[in-house]
Amino acid sequence: MDNNDTKMMTIIKEDGTQEEVNVVLAFEFKDTGKEYVIYTKDEKDENENVTVYVSNVDRSSGEPKLLGIDDEEEWNRVKDVLRELSKAE
Repeated sequence: MDNNDTKMMTIIKEDGTQEEVNVVLAFEFKDTGKEYVIYTKDEKDENENVTVYVSNVDRSSGEPKLLGIDDEEEWNRVKDVLRELSKAE
């Protein structure tokens, strides 16, 4: 990813601390209206792969909240997006 194209986002963790992360992709499934964000903290695993995080974006309270994905079908759809993203790299 080119540094000039990097979008930053501040997340507030459950303990109230803030963390700056890099947004890889934000998208919405048109049929469900659910929004998701894929982001990274630029951490690498033992194989030098960058670790990415995926969250469902909940805007029902006005202030966006990042939620986990509990539904297996929903998670499978998100994984399809991740696979397509990795092919494009």
